[in-house]
Amino acid sequence: MITDKRWRELLATRATDPDAVARAYAARRRRGEPLGENGTLFLVAADHPARGALGVGGDPLAMADRRGLLERLLVALANPAVDGLLATPDVVEELLLLDALHGKVVIGSMNRGGLAGADWEIDDRFTAYTPEAIAERGLDGGKMLLRLVDSDPGTVPTLRSCADAVSGLAGHGLLAMVEPLPYRREPGGRLRLAGDPGSLARAVTVASGLGITSAHTWLKLPAPDDDAPLDATTLPVVVLGGVPATDPARDLASWGRTLRHPAVRGLVVGRALLYPPDGDVGAAVEAAAKVLVAAREESA
Repeated sequence: MITDKRWRELLATRATDPDAVARAYAARRRRGEPLGENGTLFLVAADHPARGALGVGGDPLAMADRRGLLERLLVALANPAVDGLLATPDVVEELLLLDALHGKVVIGSMNRGGLAGADWEIDDRFTAYTPEAIAERGLDGGKMLLRLVDSDPGTVPTLRSCADAVSGLAGHGLLAMVEPLPYRREPGGRLRLAGDPGSLARAVTVASGLGITSAHTWLKLPAPDDDAPLDATTLPVVVLGGVPATDPARDLASWGRTLRHPAVRGLVVGRALLYPPDGDVGAAVEAAAKVLVAAREESA
């Protein structure tokens, strides 16, 4: 928990000492390699608010409570099985000021311009970290969202921007985590994930070819119904958690099946662990960590 005193100190630092952020970046103790000793990567994600995606379950503003979000992240990051964080600059910097990111992998979220529900949602402009900023601030890599909608020309600038970001990160020897998600626009304009294996496999092949090299590219994918999307690449894959389900055990079972595939290296989970139905963040994180370890041992 963040005490009232610590919260007031954080607010005061934000208002009176902006240079504290740069000092915190410089002081962070880096871990080095992204993979842990058991060859896996387990990150918690908190880049949803910057895209205006704040709802969890029946609460449309759950992630708008910043103190509550940070407290949940602190609980998750305190588990030694959690390797690190994926987040936008604001969240990264708040956790740096709270001394919570020493020895952790930190992946900076880059494109958050496709605001949830906006008419231009698919045109995912890069509005957060740049490759240069990620390198200068000593982060371990950058993540980009690539939603592919064949009927929406907003996909085109996003494709180009992601390719440039992959190239830029590779130029610094940094991990580029690409999240390719095929979507369809339904009558009425609503976007729906095309989660069938064929659509996901196509998205994997598109994302794999972005940039001047794929040497530092990782893919972030939903757990597929079969192995076709995972068989479509040699790149390292991490499984995304997605929207929290009413049955967390079902999520864990789905992740476990996917985590046994040899291309899969870990988990990147946000709301599903930070806002579990029973409210016990620590237990949710521990359960996910056990699934990851068990899957790795079975596939070894």
